[in-house]
Amino acid sequence: MNERILGFLIYAAKCVTGIIIVSTLSRLLNYTEFAWCLISVILVLSPDGKDSVSLALNRIKANLVGAGTGLLCLVFFTSNIWTMSIAVTLALAFCYLFKLDTAARSALAATIIIMMHEVGKHVWDTAFERVLAVLSGCILGLIITFVFHFKISSGFARTNDEA
Repeated sequence: MNERILGFLIYAAKCVTGIIIVSTLSRLLNYTEFAWCLISVILVLSPDGKDSVSLALNRIKANLVGAGTGLLCLVFFTSNIWTMSIAVTLALAFCYLFKLDTAARSALAATIIIMMHEVGKHVWDTAFERVLAVLSGCILGLIITFVFHFKISSGFARTNDEA
């Protein structure tokens, strides 16, 4: 099979697996706000098989930076366009500082997820719930990456050894 097609099929399978796991767990736990977890799973997964685990780890670090930055900004300011702009700039600065430039988009997405606050809800409940959702999604994405790439590399190693 063509390597490009195989890569596409593996990436699609990882994404579908993430959607199924998050949806199933949210139903079992009666958790309705699972979109943030789902977005985080998809952000952690990578289409390329090469360095997929290190990419996933960098994206998790970036998600933590973004979620932490969003939470930090909510401590000092109310959520509005200016605070979100400050939070995004700080998240980018932290990514630069921690050499997470390649995963900065994940940090920005996490920052915005945390900063989007519905009117009438308590800021801390919403922010804390979203941080947990982002972290859960990141962990699930990493597990999916390990499972797919460990199984695939083991399967290829056995196939090549048998030849």
